[in-house]
Amino acid sequence: MSELVIFLPLCAAVLHATWNAALRSSADRLGFVTVMSVASTLAALPFVVMLPVPARESWPYLGVSVVLQVVYSFLLAHAYALGELGLVYPIVRGSVPLLVTVGGFMLAGQRLGGTALLGIVLISAAIFSQALGSAHTERRAVTHAIVTALFVASYVIADALGVRLAGNPQSYAGWIWVIYGALMPASFLLLRRRAGLRLRPADTWKALAAGLLSFGSYGAIIAALALGSVGAISALRETSIVFSALIGRLFLGESLTLRRALVCLTVTAGAVLIGYAR
Repeated sequence: MSELVIFLPLCAAVLHATWNAALRSSADRLGFVTVMSVASTLAALPFVVMLPVPARESWPYLGVSVVLQVVYSFLLAHAYALGELGLVYPIVRGSVPLLVTVGGFMLAGQRLGGTALLGIVLISAAIFSQALGSAHTERRAVTHAIVTALFVASYVIADALGVRLAGNPQSYAGWIWVIYGALMPASFLLLRRRAGLRLRPADTWKALAAGLLSFGSYGAIIAALALGSVGAISALRETSIVFSALIGRLFLGESLTLRRALVCLTVTAGAVLIGYAR
């Protein structure tokens, strides 16, 4: 692999872990992720204007994906209200490749090799040990993180089907960002009603920046996939789990116990193995 193919997914991993850390640090996490959606939508608008509209056959999958992403955003905000970045993020991030791989096996009959099976065992064991060894509050955070990952895996599968019918992957992704950016604030207003946004001005700017980081993370992965193999890039992207633990410790003052570090490294190893098995 070239240096650029290595750099891009690593950059995406850092950006992804960073915007999650910013979300975790906010007092109004639901408002934060809603403002993020506005920023990422504005970034996507030029691509929607310049690229052709996705083929009609892909729109049902696109619609399902957007709804699932809105639910995922609400769940993620709540998960971070229950647990620290170093607890929630590795479980959400690590469970997604596990669930997608198992789902592909059960629903589409995809073959699982020894590498993928080992990755599944490692992630499952790490999450199980984290749940067993945690206090009641942390177990609730683990449960919410797993449910959040289930919705992420579901929209990943919907996108995997829809993008093949879209005719233009970049256009498909751009329309997801734009529709999500309209539906997320509408859902927020419906839920909050008169309470409204409770973000401080500094947090609002931070949320706008986090939205751009989210869009940049996605763009870096798309650029990498155009240059290198899916398996290697997927594996490198999962290093975000390690970055999240370091960011949580250095910038959020979270504890990084030996057990949490081992869980983090085990989940990362499992996700990397599943990535290379693709």
